[in-house]
Amino acid sequence: MFYWAEYGMWCVSGYDQVNALLRDRRLGRENRWGAPLNPVEGRGHLSDFDRIESGSLLEREPPAHTRLRTLVNRAFVSRSVERLRPRISALANELIDALPQDQSFDLLPSFATPIPLTVICELLGVPVGRADDLLDWSHAMCEMYVPNRSRETEDRANRASADFGAFLTAHIEDHRHNSADDLLSALIAVRDTGEKLTDAELISTCVLLLNAGHEATVHQTGNAVKTILDQGGDPRRFFETPELAAASVEEALRFDAPLHMFTRYAYEAVDLGPVTLKPGEQVALLLGAANRDPSAFEAPQEFRPDRTDQKNVSFGAGLHFCIGAPLARLEMQQSLSVLFDRRPDLLLEAPPRYRDSYHFHGLESLMVR
Repeated sequence: MFYWAEYGMWCVSGYDQVNALLRDRRLGRENRWGAPLNPVEGRGHLSDFDRIESGSLLEREPPAHTRLRTLVNRAFVSRSVERLRPRISALANELIDALPQDQSFDLLPSFATPIPLTVICELLGVPVGRADDLLDWSHAMCEMYVPNRSRETEDRANRASADFGAFLTAHIEDHRHNSADDLLSALIAVRDTGEKLTDAELISTCVLLLNAGHEATVHQTGNAVKTILDQGGDPRRFFETPELAAASVEEALRFDAPLHMFTRYAYEAVDLGPVTLKPGEQVALLLGAANRDPSAFEAPQEFRPDRTDQKNVSFGAGLHFCIGAPLARLEMQQSLSVLFDRRPDLLLEAPPRYRDSYHFHGLESLMVR
């Protein structure tokens, strides 16, 4: 444990304590002392952003969290996402067909980004043709989670929230009059008949699923490709069977996670050993560090898909375990299997650099040949 003075909070890095605190109900994501649930002076310029955040599954605790998660969980369980495997495979092949031959290119925009973005749009029932707008809105809103942000960043995030909300409001109204078999239609039906989902919650849920449904997976795909290529030799050896592909993806998640930190608020006094958290204080749970803890993993700095101590916390744990984990795993298993099967001679063109980002852990670019 250490105190991160720049951000004013204690940080926990050991696997056992991170895993335990992710499940500890004395801690939670909901800020009960400030925005977006309670008015905060000086945040009038963030009204559109706060409106969306207040209905977000990610930022709520029971009973609101339980109700919202139950409504969307069915679409993301393993047996539901498994039917997407052929679509992911076809999409991966289409993208590989379009990759340049005999010249270097950036794999992030040409392969890592389109797959999760297209899949979550199609799953939810949002036009893929608006993907560029969705990316811009998502990136602007995610900047709100960076400390010491500027007023310009806040204004940009609020505009993105307003535009995102207006787009979804119009799209939801159009969507009500068709018989599409997608998650958005199912959520609209719940709102219109069951009175369990308000208009604001419906929009917040769609924003969360679209943002979370691609951002981390893009980073993890890039990190995984880098990790695989760093091992040298024939990359196909990591994906020869579905079981080996699943193990390789799981180890890539542990070895180079796309999200290195998640914070929690203390709802009562919590003894962390060196310090006791007071109600309202935040603690940072360092997922990437926990995944490399030598007391929890044998040879944690080595990439070992066959390890028997696989128990990474890259998707979190407990009540807020990532609802999209089955989909993210499937996307990476299938897309990377296709990529390395068709391009086993893929090579890094230059040493990749990681982005200077507060919580997402991903590459600026991934130049390959």
